[in-house]
Amino acid sequence: MGRDYRGSVPASAAPSPAPRSVVVVGAGLAGLRSVAELRAQGFDGEVTVVGAEPVPPYDRPPLSKELFSRVEPVWLSGEGYGDLADLADRVLRGRRATAVRAGDDGVVLTVAPVDAADAGALTLRADVAVLATGAQPVRPAGWAGAAELHTVADAAALRGRLTPGTRLVVVGAGWIGAELAGQAAARGCAVTVVEAASTPLYRQLGADLGARTAPWYAAAGVELRCGAPVTAVEPGAVTLAGPDGAPGERLAADVVVTAVGVRPATGWLAGALPLTGRGALRVDPAGRVAGAPASLRAVGDCADMEVPGLGLVPGGHWDAALTHPAGVVAGLLGHDVPAPGAPYVFSTQLGHDLAFVGAPTEAATVLLRGDPDGAWSALLVEQGPAGTGRLTAGFTVDRPRDVVPLRKLLAAGARPLLDLARAADAAVPLRKAVLAADLAGPASAPA
Repeated sequence: MGRDYRGSVPASAAPSPAPRSVVVVGAGLAGLRSVAELRAQGFDGEVTVVGAEPVPPYDRPPLSKELFSRVEPVWLSGEGYGDLADLADRVLRGRRATAVRAGDDGVVLTVAPVDAADAGALTLRADVAVLATGAQPVRPAGWAGAAELHTVADAAALRGRLTPGTRLVVVGAGWIGAELAGQAAARGCAVTVVEAASTPLYRQLGADLGARTAPWYAAAGVELRCGAPVTAVEPGAVTLAGPDGAPGERLAADVVVTAVGVRPATGWLAGALPLTGRGALRVDPAGRVAGAPASLRAVGDCADMEVPGLGLVPGGHWDAALTHPAGVVAGLLGHDVPAPGAPYVFSTQLGHDLAFVGAPTEAATVLLRGDPDGAWSALLVEQGPAGTGRLTAGFTVDRPRDVVPLRKLLAAGARPLLDLARAADAAVPLRKAVLAADLAGPASAPA
């Protein structure tokens, strides 16, 4: 697995010689955008891409948001994000990295076929490796009877099984679980969502905001069961925990889908590189990996980024995979590294368009803006003096006009000071609720 690197992400580093060869491990959005940025920023050396799936890069959000309306994959090359066939010198599909050794003189990767029936392992050498291995669904032990929704193959399999009248149990009321439940209910399936937490989106939004989404399930024809941990999944049934934690009620199901989250696809790095508590690589805005030589970078779902003003921000969302590669490539080519944008998640679920921007703190409280029974936003603020508060994050429901202002105000780790009365008035543009002295934020990060 290579030697053990320990340490923290440096605030800056001396310029390294420009690389002449790069291996990008991962052929999803973050991997593709890393290759596209290499070429856009003037890199003319050799680029090799290693991808675990046997197909070209595609867009994952439509798999759950448009499961039945978009049957064919949304190829990223057709969406203007770049084409690996044109950008890379070599693309190895159906393969994954199994080991890495990195030093000041370059990187050595071992790459093996995903399908054991294929040819054996390869050794790849390059000046720099960019790890963009993404994430993989969490599958609790013993849940062999559960399906998941992560790849185009998963989507195709579910599409064939979720016919009108099918009894579907979705385990998990997070982003993906809610999106899938709404799609299946509209298809005519009998859908039940079970969630161990007290509200939907509890981990993502907290109990207050999560509870505000609960009525949407019944309105969409979905039965929601919160506070319902699952003890077993077997063919034809899901068993919920009883009051004492022992197996209790059994729910009949023709199809069970697990949607209890994802984890970074970094298991192959255990013992070789330090990982965060959730199993991600710790990086700075230039993609430098904590404790590793400059020849190793990471980006996307497999990386947690140390952002000035915010601390460690978990990866795992589409926007980070789209935007962070520009900074990673700038850093490895010795260019100025742009400051990262505010964390941003979007979702279409149960008849509503949602967006979440920023990184709330434990001290933040909810300030509602708009009509709670219609289009509204929730601002998460740390209370300040005399009717003011620091904006840390924002959640919008069917109110797209607040999304762009939130992304601008919270960019680069900014925590703008708000006049709370004006911020709560939906007729007042968000920017006009910000006190003038707090509009500016940092513009760039060190290369």
